[in-house]
Amino acid sequence: MANQLNSLQIQEIMALLPHRYPFLLIDRVLDYTPGESLTAVKNVSVNEPIFTGHFPNMPIFPGVLILEALAQATGILGFKTVTERSDNELYLFAAIDDARFKKPVVPGDQMILEVKFLKERRNIWKFYGEAKVDGQVVCSAELMCARREL
Repeated sequence: MANQLNSLQIQEIMALLPHRYPFLLIDRVLDYTPGESLTAVKNVSVNEPIFTGHFPNMPIFPGVLILEALAQATGILGFKTVTERSDNELYLFAAIDDARFKKPVVPGDQMILEVKFLKERRNIWKFYGEAKVDGQVVCSAELMCARREL
Protein backbone atom coordinates (compact mmCIF):
# COMPACT_ATOMS: atom_id res chain seq x y z
CA MET A 1 0.00 0.00 0.00
CA ALA A 2 1.31 3.46 -0.94
CA ASN A 3 2.24 5.95 1.76
CA GLN A 4 -0.77 8.23 2.34
CA LEU A 5 0.00 11.94 2.44
CA ASN A 6 -1.26 14.25 5.19
CA SER A 7 -2.60 17.16 3.15
CA LEU A 8 -4.63 20.17 4.27
CA GLN A 9 -7.05 22.22 2.21
CA ILE A 10 -7.60 25.95 2.68
CA GLN A 11 -10.48 25.54 5.17
CA GLU A 12 -8.28 23.69 7.67
CA ILE A 13 -5.38 26.08 7.07
CA MET A 14 -7.70 28.98 7.90
CA ALA A 15 -8.83 27.18 11.06
CA LEU A 16 -5.18 26.97 12.20
CA LEU A 17 -3.83 30.38 11.14
CA PRO A 18 -5.35 33.76 12.03
CA HIS A 19 -4.22 35.32 8.72
CA ARG A 20 -6.70 36.31 6.01
CA TYR A 21 -6.55 37.91 2.57
CA PRO A 22 -4.27 39.47 1.53
CA PHE A 23 -1.88 38.11 4.17
CA LEU A 24 -2.70 34.39 4.20
CA LEU A 25 0.24 33.06 2.17
CA ILE A 26 -0.35 29.29 2.29
CA ASP A 27 -2.70 27.95 -0.40
CA ARG A 28 -2.40 24.27 0.42
CA VAL A 29 -0.40 21.84 2.53
CA LEU A 30 0.81 18.95 0.41
CA ASP A 31 2.16 16.79 3.22
CA TYR A 32 3.30 16.96 6.83
CA THR A 33 4.70 14.74 9.53
CA PRO A 34 3.98 16.11 13.02
CA GLY A 35 7.19 17.02 14.84
CA GLU A 36 9.28 16.65 11.68
CA SER A 37 8.39 18.50 8.48
CA LEU A 38 5.76 20.14 6.31
CA THR A 39 5.50 20.91 2.59
CA ALA A 40 3.09 23.63 1.43
CA VAL A 41 2.25 25.62 -1.70
CA LYS A 42 2.02 29.36 -2.33
CA ASN A 43 0.77 30.24 -5.81
CA VAL A 44 2.04 33.67 -6.84
CA SER A 45 -0.52 35.58 -8.91
CA VAL A 46 -0.15 38.91 -10.69
CA ASN A 47 -3.49 39.86 -9.09
CA GLU A 48 -1.95 40.13 -5.62
CA PRO A 49 -2.12 43.71 -4.30
CA ILE A 50 1.62 43.81 -3.49
CA PHE A 51 2.44 43.97 -7.20
CA THR A 52 0.89 47.42 -7.65
CA GLY A 53 3.93 48.83 -5.85
CA HIS A 54 6.63 46.11 -5.94
CA PHE A 55 7.41 46.86 -8.70
CA PRO A 56 4.87 48.19 -11.23
CA ASN A 57 6.98 47.52 -14.34
CA MET A 58 8.86 44.47 -12.98
CA PRO A 59 6.70 42.57 -10.48
CA ILE A 60 8.82 40.72 -7.90
CA PHE A 61 7.34 38.96 -4.88
CA PRO A 62 9.00 40.57 -1.81
CA GLY A 63 11.56 38.50 0.08
CA VAL A 64 9.98 39.46 3.38
CA LEU A 65 6.73 37.82 2.21
CA ILE A 66 8.60 34.66 1.21
CA LEU A 67 9.92 34.55 4.77
CA GLU A 68 6.41 35.18 6.10
CA ALA A 69 5.07 32.29 4.00
CA LEU A 70 7.76 30.04 5.49
CA ALA A 71 6.84 31.31 8.97
CA GLN A 72 3.16 30.52 8.35
CA ALA A 73 4.17 27.01 7.29
CA THR A 74 6.08 26.60 10.58
CA GLY A 75 2.98 27.73 12.47
CA ILE A 76 0.87 25.06 10.79
CA LEU A 77 3.51 22.42 11.56
CA GLY A 78 3.59 23.58 15.17
CA PHE A 79 -0.19 23.31 15.51
CA LYS A 80 -0.21 19.87 13.88
CA THR A 81 2.60 18.74 16.22
CA VAL A 82 1.07 19.61 19.59
CA THR A 83 -1.81 17.47 20.77
CA GLU A 84 -3.28 19.95 23.23
CA ARG A 85 -3.76 23.63 22.57
CA SER A 86 -6.15 26.41 23.51
CA ASP A 87 -8.23 28.47 21.10
CA ASN A 88 -6.20 31.58 22.04
CA GLU A 89 -2.83 30.04 21.21
CA LEU A 90 -0.64 31.33 18.37
CA TYR A 91 2.84 30.80 17.00
CA LEU A 92 4.41 34.23 16.74
CA PHE A 93 7.34 34.88 14.43
CA ALA A 94 10.27 35.41 16.82
CA ALA A 95 13.49 35.49 14.76
CA ILE A 96 15.18 34.81 11.45
CA ASP A 97 18.76 33.65 11.04
CA ASP A 98 20.86 33.12 7.92
CA ALA A 99 18.19 34.23 5.42
CA ARG A 100 19.40 33.87 1.84
CA PHE A 101 17.67 34.90 -1.38
CA LYS A 102 18.89 33.13 -4.49
CA LYS A 103 16.45 34.12 -7.24
CA PRO A 104 13.47 36.48 -7.68
CA VAL A 105 9.95 35.06 -7.42
CA VAL A 106 7.56 36.47 -10.02
CA PRO A 107 3.88 36.15 -10.93
CA GLY A 108 3.09 32.71 -12.30
CA ASP A 109 5.59 30.99 -10.01
CA GLN A 110 4.47 28.29 -7.62
CA MET A 111 6.53 28.30 -4.45
CA ILE A 112 6.96 24.99 -2.70
CA LEU A 113 7.60 25.74 0.96
CA GLU A 114 9.49 23.09 2.90
CA VAL A 115 10.00 23.47 6.64
CA LYS A 116 11.75 21.11 9.04
CA PHE A 117 11.46 21.14 12.82
CA LEU A 118 14.89 21.45 14.46
CA LYS A 119 14.23 21.86 18.20
CA GLU A 120 11.99 23.32 20.89
CA ARG A 121 13.06 24.95 24.12
CA ARG A 122 10.90 26.94 26.53
CA ASN A 123 8.12 27.28 23.95
CA ILE A 124 10.51 28.67 21.32
CA TRP A 125 10.47 26.44 18.26
CA LYS A 126 13.31 26.47 15.72
CA PHE A 127 12.84 25.44 12.10
CA TYR A 128 14.79 25.37 8.86
CA GLY A 129 12.87 26.44 5.77
CA GLU A 130 13.35 26.56 2.03
CA ALA A 131 11.16 28.07 -0.66
CA LYS A 132 11.60 26.48 -4.08
CA VAL A 133 10.39 27.32 -7.57
CA ASP A 134 10.73 24.66 -10.25
CA GLY A 135 12.91 22.62 -7.89
CA GLN A 136 15.41 25.45 -7.33
CA VAL A 137 15.87 27.07 -3.92
CA VAL A 138 14.84 30.74 -4.09
CA CYS A 139 15.06 31.41 -0.34
CA SER A 140 16.34 29.61 2.76
CA ALA A 141 16.43 30.57 6.43
CA GLU A 142 16.30 29.39 10.01
CA LEU A 143 13.09 30.60 11.63
CA MET A 144 12.05 30.75 15.24
CA CYS A 145 8.49 30.93 16.47
CA ALA A 146 7.23 31.53 19.99
CA ARG A 147 4.27 29.44 21.14
CA ARG A 148 2.13 31.91 23.08
CA GLU A 149 -1.33 32.16 24.54
CA LEU A 150 -2.89 35.54 23.88
